[in-house]
Parts: sequence; C-alpha cells; structure tokens
Amino acid sequence: MGRPASIHRKTGETDIDLELELDGTGSSSISTGVGFLDHMLTLLAKHALFDLRVTAKGDLHIDDHHTVEDVGIALGQALSAALGEKRGIHRYGHMTLPMDEVLMTTAVDLGGRFAFAWNVPMPVEKVGTFDVQLAEDFWRAVAEHGKFNFHALLHYGRNGHHILEAVFKSSARSLRQAVAFDERARDQIPSSKGVL
Repeated sequence: MGRPASIHRKTGETDIDLELELDGTGSSSISTGVGFLDHMLTLLAKHALFDLRVTAKGDLHIDDHHTVEDVGIALGQALSAALGEKRGIHRYGHMTLPMDEVLMTTAVDLGGRFAFAWNVPMPVEKVGTFDVQLAEDFWRAVAEHGKFNFHALLHYGRNGHHILEAVFKSSARSLRQAVAFDERARDQIPSSKGVL
C-alpha cells in the first residue's frame, strides 16, 4: 500500500513540488537549482530508503536561503502527512555515523512535538558556493513542519563537506529507523497517551 504524500508549496519566493514515499527503495529525482542541496537530498533518499521527487524554483538571484528553507518546510509537511496517525511505527530513531574523519550523531522522536538542537560547529562558512548555515535552517524547517524532535551532535570532524554529508546520512538513517513499522506493535500508537 505504501505511505505517500505530495506537497505543492508556492510563495512569492519559491514554487516547490515534492513527492515522498516512505516505503520506497531510495530512488530520487531532485532539481532545486542548488547543487549541494540536490546532492544532500539524493543521499537522504538513498539512506532513508525513501522515494523522493523534488522540483523547486526559487529566487536564487538573491541567494539560496528561501529555496533551501522552503524545501525543508515541504519535506517536513510531507513526512507528517505520510505518517498519518503514526500507528505501528518505531517513533524513535538514532544513528552515530562515521564519514571519513567525521563522527556525527543524530536522533529523532516523531512524537508530534517540535524541538530542535543543533551542535554542529563548522570549520568553514561555505562548501563550494553553499552557505553552511543553510543546513541548520533546512533541518529546523523539516523538524518544525514535520512536528518532531531533531538533535544533531558533531563529535569531531575537519572537512566541511564531510560534516554536512554526515548530517544528512545520519539523519536519513535515523528517520528510516523511526518511520519503520514495529512488528511487535503494528496496531498500536507508540505512546502511553494513545495518540501522537
């Protein structure tokens, strides 16, 4: 049956179409006009085993901020829509992931409340032309509009590209674990309150 969601977001700054399938194979088709974001979203789909299609047009003549943040908003909305009442999912996910000289931990709780902690000091301001601050803005938008807790902790690392790649891969693996069905509790809401 799958768990799909489609989001269309159009503002004065961006026009985004996003399709997500949680129970996918990791296939992706990404075109945002921001090359580094395209690369990261491709990694996200692959490691989360989500099928993800994103087409975005934004005011890149100003900078990348609106496009990156709005894609994050759309992805968060799609995650929330695809999960529905969250019956039978693990809810929690975490990963400590090595990426060459980098060690990164992320953890998520898909419990319906937004919280965000970002402890990822960057040694550079840009990776290529990509402003590294935008990675934090992206994940904040995903978590806020997906209504979940997101924590990222860089233990150590030197290379900016590797650090950001580790964030996306680790986050993907955390989400993959959290959205997966718990076979021992397939018909249950994963909360003592009975609702998320």
